[in-house]
Amino acid sequence: MSAHSLPIRIYWEDTDAGGVVYHASYLRFMERGRTELLRAAGVDQSEVLKETGLVFVVTRMEIDFRLPAKMDDEIVVETRIGALGGASLKLAQTISRGGVLLVQADVTCAAINRETGRPSRLPADVREKLAG
Repeated sequence: MSAHSLPIRIYWEDTDAGGVVYHASYLRFMERGRTELLRAAGVDQSEVLKETGLVFVVTRMEIDFRLPAKMDDEIVVETRIGALGGASLKLAQTISRGGVLLVQADVTCAAINRETGRPSRLPADVREKLAG
């Protein structure tokens, strides 16, 4: 699957007292980007949970904060699938403003059984859609 782009406007609630985006806000923006990538690939997380009992969780994240976003900026969260493992998914995410890189992250997500909390293989149909 190709990259997915999600535009987001920065609001007061995303910033600290100085009008600069609070570092934890970037985690929410990237979560939205990952969710929208799955949706664009045809993976409905609610249906996957209902049918298989599986949920996706972040198991690792490495983030480089390069430049700040500020109040009223329009940023773009770009998400790409890097690799599909048996029960995991590696993603590359960037956040930019006007083509200027602000944040870069490498993220690993795992499919786990919600009841047991243990890793579980990605269902074949989900794998096909993500490999797309």
